[in-house]
Amino acid sequence: MSSNHLQLRSRRDFLVRAGGGFGGVALSWLLASDGFAAPASTNPLAAKVAHFQGKAKSVIFMFMVGGPSSIDLFDPKVQLKKHQGQPLPASFGKPVSQFTGGDTPLLASTRSFARHGQAGLEVSDLMPHLATCVDQICFMRSCWSTSTIHAPAMYELHSGRTLMGYPSLGSWVTYGLGNVSDNLPAYCVLTQPEGPPEGGAPCWGAGFLPAVYQGTRLRNGSSPILNLEAPPGVTRERQRRTLDLLQRMNELDRDPTDSELAARIDSFELAFRMQTNAPEAVDLSKESAAMRAAYGLDTARTADFGTRCLLARRLVERGVRFVQLYSGGGPLITQWDAHDDINANHEKMCGHVDQPIAALLKDLQARGLLETTLVVWASEFGRTPMSQGGKGRDHNPYGYTMWMAGAGVKGGQAIGSTDEFGLRAIENRISVNDFHATILHFLGLDHTELTYLHNSRDERLTDVAGTIVKEALA
Repeated sequence: MSSNHLQLRSRRDFLVRAGGGFGGVALSWLLASDGFAAPASTNPLAAKVAHFQGKAKSVIFMFMVGGPSSIDLFDPKVQLKKHQGQPLPASFGKPVSQFTGGDTPLLASTRSFARHGQAGLEVSDLMPHLATCVDQICFMRSCWSTSTIHAPAMYELHSGRTLMGYPSLGSWVTYGLGNVSDNLPAYCVLTQPEGPPEGGAPCWGAGFLPAVYQGTRLRNGSSPILNLEAPPGVTRERQRRTLDLLQRMNELDRDPTDSELAARIDSFELAFRMQTNAPEAVDLSKESAAMRAAYGLDTARTADFGTRCLLARRLVERGVRFVQLYSGGGPLITQWDAHDDINANHEKMCGHVDQPIAALLKDLQARGLLETTLVVWASEFGRTPMSQGGKGRDHNPYGYTMWMAGAGVKGGQAIGSTDEFGLRAIENRISVNDFHATILHFLGLDHTELTYLHNSRDERLTDVAGTIVKEALA
């Protein structure tokens, strides 16, 4: 069959294409007037009803690219210090990572830990600002993933699978709930100026879901969204007429199975609406001097990540459903990937994010937004208790810490545990599927019911696994 001719599947298809679509218009009117058809929303991102009443309306998903070391941040190990420089006991086997084979000496953390908050949770001196927020945070110390390689591990944390081509968490959320705002993207992505994470665009891709659910990557700098101003001499009324004509022409020969074209058409309409609303949403100059200082925008070390955190708050405040922001990306030296020197790397990376993250949590709480915003701190894996090169640590997917705060989260607690050296999760083990199922639960989505038919299979974010971490629920 020629690519210029689409198969007509029904009489309705014939009528839609006959006479420039006038037959279809008449048929639709007759059916509606007789009560056989009712006009439905054509916006795939229209707000949808959740499976049940969730406490979260939006998500800020912070991803630390490269793998922070839990045993140097949130999970102190006394036994590791006692066995400094010794080999891992034979009972632990030979845990293989990307560059080490489990036979290098144990490396104790040199960081000092102190108890904070009413619950007395331990946080290291690398995160002094975040330590003031522990009563809002639920630390999950027994997380584990399945790959020691960055890109596959990133895909797993973003999509539940270690392969490309599956929808990201943000895509599933926007597919399940739609958007609150008609004038801003439902799913925004804020990457580091040095470059995206190693996994690249599949980390916010829609996979086999319709392309309209993919993340919208905003630019770094003072103009996160380009071309919001109309060309000189072009009025808004003229833009509206041009867009209406383009939409009518597209509808004359639109293949309903082409989600890429559908997403492109929908993006034209969204771009038109964004010209009015987006400039104000991304204009950080509207924030007070005190607020900018709180996020660290006036300090070189914190300005970049602080800008993304403040922008994330402004976006969820205006109805954006899912904001994904990254610390790390581009060259190895701008990531949490501490193979050479754990202290030098983490002092730098924590210096970038500690103050802004604490400011974000406190700001959301002060505005009443923390009650409806789920804040997630995640990474593809942690780091080994064994050394690499004397001062560094290799990748450790066997046991590490991630955390949540905000809507529906029972803060001021640490769930699960790793062994005495911080190598493997041993108590209340939390898989990536469990982690995702819990995030969806806070949003009112049942992870077993959020499905999409693909290749004759009801696919879901958590595949055929996943258990809600009930201890995390308030």
